[in-house]
Amino acid sequence: MSDDYRDPSGNTEAFRAFTAREEAAAPSVAPAAPNRLPLIIGGVVAAAVVIVLVLVFALG
Repeated sequence: MSDDYRDPSGNTEAFRAFTAREEAAAPSVAPAAPNRLPLIIGGVVAAAVVIVLVLVFALG
């Protein structure tokens, strides 16, 4: 590692400047909303399994 490199975490002022530069360079795209379709499908399947098991035990 060269002697010219300064670790920004070694100095509070340098670290704040480093993080401000990183935030400014980051794109300002909003994160996508989580897809809940797998959760809904899983809930429907679980409910169907419970209903089938209740019917099997009640009628069997």
